[in-house]
Amino acid sequence: MQLVLHDPNQGPFLSKVLRFAIEEEILSSSEISAIKNKGVLMSLKLADKFYNKHKMHLLEQASQDVIGIASLGLMTMANHDQIKAILLLKKGDGLVKSFQKGWTMLATVSKYRLMNTKSVYGEVEKRLLNQISSPADTDEWDGWNAYQSALQEHLSQQAAEAIQSLYFTNSSYDPVECRSLEEMFSEALIYQIFFGSNTKVKEDLKKKISNIRFEPLWFSEDFVQETKNRMLVSLPEQLQQTLNEDLNAKFNTAIIRTLKFAQKYQQQLIAGASPEKLERLEHKEGMAGLLGWPLYLYL
Repeated sequence: MQLVLHDPNQGPFLSKVLRFAIEEEILSSSEISAIKNKGVLMSLKLADKFYNKHKMHLLEQASQDVIGIASLGLMTMANHDQIKAILLLKKGDGLVKSFQKGWTMLATVSKYRLMNTKSVYGEVEKRLLNQISSPADTDEWDGWNAYQSALQEHLSQQAAEAIQSLYFTNSSYDPVECRSLEEMFSEALIYQIFFGSNTKVKEDLKKKISNIRFEPLWFSEDFVQETKNRMLVSLPEQLQQTLNEDLNAKFNTAIIRTLKFAQKYQQQLIAGASPEKLERLEHKEGMAGLLGWPLYLYL
């Protein structure tokens, strides 16, 4: 397994660190050889598990996987510091632990991507691993950015799952539904405004809305903000941050617009409007613009 870089400012982190260690004479030739030999053995084990170690091109692929995954783990453990990374690699199990760390990171962010499918790499999604995997001598490696993108997606899905569990009667979360955090949270917020802070969303708002007594206080941005804050505190801090980043700057204004529409919808329902007329009213208002308004039909 060749671990060489043309450009010390580019390429997989593991290669950068080893090149730096050679140039600065921080690691001896025997230490470098030991790390490379360990990498070869790890590549053989990975190829034996997921590929075919007797086919050279697949062994090379396994080698690139080891380089990418170990680079990811090493960057994290060393906090992007090459000196710290070298000290980690000097330990007999440094490369193995770097790989294990990287693999765990990839497995974590692959969770929701693999909920409805399987991967030839078990708990790690194939497409993500392909983005992380890297030849040793390439001048460009975007593995860290690929992981960060997957991490943000994972945190968003994690927040969506928490919202589904906390605020919806049907607590089963399916990432295939492709609803945004804002859409889910706003529907739960509207429902709690109407039916109380301890209620979970059911598909019954359009049937029950005729019995709702609209309060003038609801149409205040301060009230919407207070309700939002109360709901947010029930989430872990990291998920609060993820959700806040997903909410539009005019979230409160959009909620008030939906509340005003709900009042209009109620008036039409009480007046005896047919389901077809109510549906036309929704489309006239623009369903996409009614944040938090349920999408199911009134039957």
